[in-house]
Amino acid sequence: FFTGHFPQRPVMPGVLTIEAMAQTSAVLVMHTMGDVAEGKLVYFMSIEEAKFRRPIGPGDRIEIKVAKQQNRRNVWKFKGEAWVDGQLCTEAVYSAMIVMDS
Repeated sequence: FFTGHFPQRPVMPGVLTIEAMAQTSAVLVMHTMGDVAEGKLVYFMSIEEAKFRRPIGPGDRIEIKVAKQQNRRNVWKFKGEAWVDGQLCTEAVYSAMIVMDS
């Protein structure tokens, strides 16, 4: 975690929390697609409704929860949440595109 603007209180940057949710979603996509996912990549398209409700600090154990909201062809939309000790810290809705790795 980084001291950044808060030298006395290091925090995990919110953008890294959202990235962790996105990475978790990528695993969900690949698992859901099964063998069809071979040779494909997942790219961020949009982030909406991001809310940072509580800072995440050193020693916190983050529980990432993601759910697919919808998918049309190669575009998937997710709702992600990051929890620490039963408290919602970060949430966002975001979408990703599945493409062939060329």
